[in-house]
Amino acid sequence: MHLNNVLNWNGFHFVKPQDVRFPSPAPPEDFIYEELLTRTSWCNADYGYRQIERGRAEGNKAALWLRSKIQSLLFTLGCYLQLHSGKAIFLGIVLLGTFAVGLKSAHVETNVQKLWVEVGGRLQRELEYTERTLGVGVGQSNQLVLQTSRQPGADLLNRDAMLQHLESVRLATQVKVSVHDKIWTFRDVCYIPAYPSYEESFIDGLIEPLMPCTIVTPLDCFWDGAKLLGPEHPLSLPGIDEKIDWTNLDLVEILEYYNTTYPAYREMLTNMANMIDSMGVGRGYLERPCLNPTDPDCPDIAPNKASMQVPNIGETLTGGCQGFARKLMEWPEEMIVGGVSKNSSGYINRAEALQTVIQLRGEKDMYESWKNNQKVGDIRWSREKAITVLEEWQRKFTEVVRNSTLNGSGQEVNAFSSTALNDLMADFSETSSIRVILGYSIMVIYAFLTMVKVHDGVASQGGVGLCGVLLVTGSVAAALGFCAWIRLVFNSATTQVLPFLALGVGVDDMFLLAHSSTSIPSEIPFVYYTGEVLRRAGVSVLLSSCINICGFLSAAVVPIPALRSLAFQLAIILAFNLLVMLFIFPAVLALDAERREMRRVDILCCITRHVPSRVIRVQPRPLCGGQAPYTHRAPRPPAAAPTRVEIEVQSAIETVTTTTDNNPRAHNVTVVHPHPSMGPAQGEGMTPVYDTPPSTAASNRALVHQNSFIGRDQGLKLPMGLCKFWRWNLSSFAKDHYGPLLGKKYAQIPVLLFFGFLLAASIYGILQMEDGLELDDVIPQGTPEADFLATQSRYFSYYDMYIVSEENFDYPHHQRQLYALHREVANLENVVRRPDGGLQKFWLEIFREWLIYMQAAFDQDKYEGRIIYNSWYQNATDDGVLAYKMMVQTGHSIDTGRFLDGRLVDSQGIIYPGAFYKYLTVWYNYEFISVAATQGNFRPTPPSWTPGGKTEKDVSIPTSQRLNYTQLPFYLINLRETNDILSLLRRVRNISDYFTSVGVPNYPRGVPFTFWEQYLNLRQYLLMAMACVLGGTFVIVTLLLVNPWAALILVFVLGMISVELLGFMGLIGLKLSAIPVVTLIISVGVGVEFTLHVCYAFLTAVGDREHRVTLALEHTLAPVLDGGLSTLLGVLMLAGAEFMFIINYFFYVFLALIILGLLNGLVLLPVLLVLFGPPGEIISPENGNRLRTPTPPPTPPLGRNVRMGQLGRSRHAWDTPAHDQGYARDHIEVHPPELVVETTRCDLSAVNQQEPVTVRPPPTAPRRHHQPMGGHRPPQFSHPHIPHYTTTTSSSSSGGSPQLAGHVTTVTATSRVAIIHGIPCTVVERPRERWPPAAPRGKQWDPKGKQWDPKGKQWDPKGGVPQIRDCGSGGRGSERRGGGGGDSSSDTPV
Repeated sequence: MHLNNVLNWNGFHFVKPQDVRFPSPAPPEDFIYEELLTRTSWCNADYGYRQIERGRAEGNKAALWLRSKIQSLLFTLGCYLQLHSGKAIFLGIVLLGTFAVGLKSAHVETNVQKLWVEVGGRLQRELEYTERTLGVGVGQSNQLVLQTSRQPGADLLNRDAMLQHLESVRLATQVKVSVHDKIWTFRDVCYIPAYPSYEESFIDGLIEPLMPCTIVTPLDCFWDGAKLLGPEHPLSLPGIDEKIDWTNLDLVEILEYYNTTYPAYREMLTNMANMIDSMGVGRGYLERPCLNPTDPDCPDIAPNKASMQVPNIGETLTGGCQGFARKLMEWPEEMIVGGVSKNSSGYINRAEALQTVIQLRGEKDMYESWKNNQKVGDIRWSREKAITVLEEWQRKFTEVVRNSTLNGSGQEVNAFSSTALNDLMADFSETSSIRVILGYSIMVIYAFLTMVKVHDGVASQGGVGLCGVLLVTGSVAAALGFCAWIRLVFNSATTQVLPFLALGVGVDDMFLLAHSSTSIPSEIPFVYYTGEVLRRAGVSVLLSSCINICGFLSAAVVPIPALRSLAFQLAIILAFNLLVMLFIFPAVLALDAERREMRRVDILCCITRHVPSRVIRVQPRPLCGGQAPYTHRAPRPPAAAPTRVEIEVQSAIETVTTTTDNNPRAHNVTVVHPHPSMGPAQGEGMTPVYDTPPSTAASNRALVHQNSFIGRDQGLKLPMGLCKFWRWNLSSFAKDHYGPLLGKKYAQIPVLLFFGFLLAASIYGILQMEDGLELDDVIPQGTPEADFLATQSRYFSYYDMYIVSEENFDYPHHQRQLYALHREVANLENVVRRPDGGLQKFWLEIFREWLIYMQAAFDQDKYEGRIIYNSWYQNATDDGVLAYKMMVQTGHSIDTGRFLDGRLVDSQGIIYPGAFYKYLTVWYNYEFISVAATQGNFRPTPPSWTPGGKTEKDVSIPTSQRLNYTQLPFYLINLRETNDILSLLRRVRNISDYFTSVGVPNYPRGVPFTFWEQYLNLRQYLLMAMACVLGGTFVIVTLLLVNPWAALILVFVLGMISVELLGFMGLIGLKLSAIPVVTLIISVGVGVEFTLHVCYAFLTAVGDREHRVTLALEHTLAPVLDGGLSTLLGVLMLAGAEFMFIINYFFYVFLALIILGLLNGLVLLPVLLVLFGPPGEIISPENGNRLRTPTPPPTPPLGRNVRMGQLGRSRHAWDTPAHDQGYARDHIEVHPPELVVETTRCDLSAVNQQEPVTVRPPPTAPRRHHQPMGGHRPPQFSHPHIPHYTTTTSSSSSGGSPQLAGHVTTVTATSRVAIIHGIPCTVVERPRERWPPAAPRGKQWDPKGKQWDPKGKQWDPKGGVPQIRDCGSGGRGSERRGGGGGDSSSDTPV
């Protein structure tokens, strides 16, 4: 047929040549079938609403009205997608591909601080203030060397272990890398304390190469530590024969020599000697014991050189060590020695670990220190290149140290650097292609095996499952690409967890729609197929997706960047999946329906399956100018010349019945199909269409019975036992056994007791659950970094902490408050004290001590008359003169009157407030190394100023800017457990908040606050997020189902799942952190898949509670179990993740979630619904388990010419006015078949002798599904309007003569179909009346005259029927047969 249908959709014209899917005129709500009467609001809420309006039922009108609107939109969408399936698929794939391109711009964040710092919290504000004040990349980075014995618990306090540690650190200081064609040594990248410039090449040339890198090591307690300080090339000093390095450096002796030799530099050298003495450099390392006194380089003045005895290493390490500046560089014992035990005298007698910290420059310092150096003048030096140099050096450092173990030493040396950690996180943040491919392949195989039917290639839907998983994969890729476009940061959780979790959750809706497509009743015309699928399953897809999206968005309440990104990405993925399932996948279902309509084999669509018997289905179509429910009228083209094609098809069935002599009632029936005498049927070119008995179920994925393995292909002969096995399934189990069981009291009580016990155990687990997530939990196991962190956490619990004083703080006038703040924090038990038990000093205290020292020098010169009222003499000391210059400062002017009684520091220890910032300028420039050692980190930096000495008479001093950032350093120890860290954080925060309230704005800063601050309010965030997601779920379910009672029960069960899951985490030892919090929130969304559909099926069923629960379980037990299995398959690949925290916090937790969700959704929820469930949305007036079947109008008798438009005309939607005219495209006349029944007696003994016959009961007629009137009728060959002929060649006796071996019955059907093209027609307007008229009371039909009794109302088919020719747009036959109400399509077997 050549059909040129011109469609108009909202003003757009679509030309569809040969469109065989043009919609049928019959409105879908008029089709009546059994499932509509038992699950009314699930199938068609509008029908239920109209039944309530007409007084034929009771129920929730608001819920039905709202759902009818949603179903109507989904139905219209589905019909449109069926018409334009190819366009929808093509456009959808293009859009998905476009969004997926965004993955190229995805940024994977590996910076742990950026991933785990609370968004919008005070910690983030504090870090931003720090970066804004100090700059990005300021400070130093610590590279760690950790040594332990290969024998666990062995003592390292021996010379060999110490020498091994020396060798490892020495090799680290010799690391060189080539970057940007330049060689970078350790000294080029290490942190060197700032030192003053004397503007004398001789002095500066002496100081610069000798100023060492900062290394915190236990080797500093010994002379051997000097071997690490360099310089790389020993110095040759004038007048000194021996080359100088730190192993033989004696600055006291050198300065004395030059002071005598070079008198011109005496004053400068004297000042330098004073500075060195104040720093405690003195004789360097010469007075420290040697690990190996036999070493020829061991100095003679070493304490153990003369005795040649190995020093007591434990005693020497007790109390910590000092760096090259003894008074400024004190290394706490807890920082360098681990696993310590002490004797009764307090000395260390055993240690199991040694640790060295090598400090490198920060990014900012590295860039600025080299930007004006000629070494980088030709490479366009930048911050990025500085970072590259530091990262390459750190990579080489870790490699060298890990390979530095001496053979036979029995020691294990490991290294750790921030770059190695970032590299590791970056490597494991990349998605494993192998695991993704394997995981998605398993899901493809699972979907294919779930939906394939090996016994029926036509009814199989393996291709649908394959396409569905591929579409879900595409939606995940497109969603992640969209996330990359909107700058959502990716992290290890995104790359390692999200692809599998999204797949497991995303395929649920695909299975729901795919399996629901097999449950469409045969009464629904084919053109409404996809619309009906979306109307039934689309509401569940929409409801579950909205709840899941709400749950994931609620998880964003947790202000942790890594998990907030994960929550947003999951929500976006589900939104994309929802769009794909509503706009693309239904088009795939439409194409698959076309395939089945054309009898093409699944996957191998080029193969068409043929069987002998044929059926032509002709659906009713619109009359001339008729319109589909969702198209507008369009002009018709001129009609072609009419043509007529007639087809005659004949088919036969032969039945052979035998009777045994011993048991006359036993029969052996053999069906031979077709009749041996039949040749190829006429009309061979027509495509056969077969009816596929529908299923009546629906489910989470399928909401459909899973008994489709029962084949209807008569060519496949399964043994009876195998058929019985396949007929037993979870749906029948739920209907016959499980559902009724849960309705019994003796089953409900144990269920409630079990879940009560489970709840009690969960509460116990919650109470046992601790807070925390250690850094080694998020590091892949088996890596050197993981081993290092595990060892360090066991032996060292040392952290740096700073109290930062902010802007708007009046330092000069609030010095007492600053001292009090430092004292309160320093008195905390976890803060390290000095070896003598005193508190660690901070910058203000050291500043004050220096001023007191300068005051003493001034007082001495003043007392001796070297300094007078307004001047000084040449014999005055440099310190005294400098103190005088400070003394006369007032902040704004010079006041020489302060010479008499002025003090730099008063008797109460307060620095003179008026000149505070002038004193700060002098101290910062005069005591440069001391200032650097205090770690005060002043911002803004005080201005540069050179004192000028005694010869400079100018007493003016520049004023430093008002400080808005300083640091008070502290060292924290004994913080191994999260509870200990949290306890300290709370106390520090309380102290900080108190002093902020009294005028000292400050905040704490350090690693403990960066990573553990989140736990202070984590439980509050958890309660807030759970309240949001459960409240949101309640609101959404209440709005969409208009049933607060059902929503409350559903939320209660979801809350139970969350509580049980949290208790499970506590019982298996997981700690509460942001990851479990997000998992708990996500569990609400995932738990919806196990509970919502049971509750929804319960509400949409008709009957009492027990019956509705049984019916709900019948339709949802198998699919929900299937949903749990598919979700498990989605996260199964997480079990192979390298991150242990992914296995612990995602795989185990989601595995528990699936089990708990299934238990609560399929056991607890049904019991609660039986006991407390809300009434159904539709209630039968008789309180029965189904609605009353509406009485259909009488069907007109069939004449020789049946006009299909008359049979399928609607009562209201398709009547057209009389003046509308058009041209027919085709006209089909179906002539009723002629049936010939022949029965022949025969003796089959010969046949029986030749071939044994198995005695079996006669087969029953195929079951008809969805009979509107209930019950099933046996097939009948007699019909008052279908001519049939019966011929019996020999009759059988009723007694069953023993001579009668059997008889053969042959039924032959012959029919003709005439197809006429291009007949013009006119629609004749007729009043709406039943046609033909109803039979008068007491009158009978006269089959001979084909009319009613002439004395009463009569029906004359020859003259009483209005001659209306059908010219609607037809289509190929549909396997969907009309039913109920007379407004259905016709089925004419040929």
